[in-house]
Amino acid sequence: MKQLLRVQNFNVSSDGIGAGEHQSLECPFGLDPGRMFAWAGATASWPMRTDPGGSRGLDDYFTRDYARNIGAEIMGRNKFGPHRGPWSDLEWRGWWGDEPPFRTPVFVMTHHERPSFSLSDTTFHFVDSDPATILEQAREAAQGKDVRLGGGVATIRQFLDADLVDTMHVAVSPVKLGSGLQLWESPDDLLDRFHLEVVPSPSGVTHHLFWRK
Repeated sequence: MKQLLRVQNFNVSSDGIGAGEHQSLECPFGLDPGRMFAWAGATASWPMRTDPGGSRGLDDYFTRDYARNIGAEIMGRNKFGPHRGPWSDLEWRGWWGDEPPFRTPVFVMTHHERPSFSLSDTTFHFVDSDPATILEQAREAAQGKDVRLGGGVATIRQFLDADLVDTMHVAVSPVKLGSGLQLWESPDDLLDRFHLEVVPSPSGVTHHLFWRK
């Protein structure tokens, strides 16, 4: 069975924006993510939930599906952290503390490599190569499971441009941001290569499911 490259639970605004332009240590997304990601945080399966309860419907299904059959992740450097250029602080080990949520090998795309390191059951590798080569490395590390393409926007667009993405789940939140890093002008931009099914949720989020034609 083919190992798929999957985009899972990637969130954009109604005008296709996935992140703001001014990312910082205090503002990882470059914008207030509260309205964008509220649907996921309200589910029973949200991994950072500390109290009982939460929704059990369609949104919860997608929250649970995030880790299904995933053996490795690819992410851009901007998802790993806010730093640019050569690494000035090798003590920085990502946004997630000592227990990152990935629990797989993670391949961070960067022009400035650094030694791999492990936190709990996640190992981060820093690679400077083209999308096809990085995907080959991630597939080998995934040991037969699928590879998740975690983002951000520029990274997903690189893999789309290289025609390497097999499936995508993009959650479109009912907020308009006006400016930022845009995944698309319209989801119809991808219909030359993908089937698309749009599934509305009672939360107000619209789930867009793409799979290769």
